[in-house]
Amino acid sequence: MSNATEIPFATTLLVRDTCLCLHAQRAARALARLFDDALRPAGLTNGQFSLMMSLNRPEPPPMGPVAKLLAMDQTTLTAALKPLQRRGWVEVFPNPRDKRGRLLRLTPEGMRVLTAALPIWESTHAALEQTLPEGNAERLRQDLQALA
Repeated sequence: MSNATEIPFATTLLVRDTCLCLHAQRAARALARLFDDALRPAGLTNGQFSLMMSLNRPEPPPMGPVAKLLAMDQTTLTAALKPLQRRGWVEVFPNPRDKRGRLLRLTPEGMRVLTAALPIWESTHAALEQTLPEGNAERLRQDLQALA
């Protein structure tokens, strides 16, 4: 005999239908698959595209602000950078103003890959926005930014 309290199936259905976290996770996975598939010919995943795009700045950024922008800790960022470094697309080098810190920079080859991937992202993104009810992508962006 179990002492565990049973949760009614109706509660399971309520969570399934109303949980913002569940719906955000499902949407994030679907979007990740969509962009992974689209960017595959460029040799990138959606995460690599976002990471490389975050390095497209006038000056090489330190790791901290890049990690914050991508909502990841620096250990996760370091792991995400490794395959890009191995492919010669990203350089990580000491910060001349703070030897403890590191700066990140796209290599010329990395910029070439990112430049080739950008039109793929643009067309995929435009098609995705057209699928939203009433085409209201800006409202969705605002709501997601409010939660982030």
